[in-house]
Amino acid sequence: MAKLSPPPTTLLDTYRGTEFQPLYTTTVNVTGGEAAHGRASGIVRSEDGGLDLELRLPPALGGPGGGTNPEQLFAAGYGACFHGAVNLLAARHGIELHGASVAVTVAFGCDPMDGRHSLTAELVVRLPGLDRTLAERLVRETERICPYAKLVRQGIESSVRVET
Repeated sequence: MAKLSPPPTTLLDTYRGTEFQPLYTTTVNVTGGEAAHGRASGIVRSEDGGLDLELRLPPALGGPGGGTNPEQLFAAGYGACFHGAVNLLAARHGIELHGASVAVTVAFGCDPMDGRHSLTAELVVRLPGLDRTLAERLVRETERICPYAKLVRQGIESSVRVET
């Protein structure tokens, strides 16, 4: 098996096109599972089979637990993307990071603006051994380039289409 290595820092190069240019696309299908409800008993499968798991409603929301849930999946994606981006930026700037980690806390709750549900997210970025000023500068720069951080800050282009 080939040794894993980080992506090239060229991923940080600024794109100058006028249209969105996809570099990677994936599709994940969610079905309802035993309870016929994606959130309570969903089956999640990616087109390439790399992701294949069952969703379970957490006990805090009245479910049995025993599986992952959408908030955990979002936290994992956000944390992985941010961690990767901060490491790429550090490499580009010649900064060695040792033991860097990103902890993401996602909360599902009630939105006082419309009375519906909403999410909040908090990231704690640990960069052991790095000068605090340099660490803060690196994290602020990462916030500007990480696609998940941009999604959280600006929203995402999205569409919903119905097929019968």
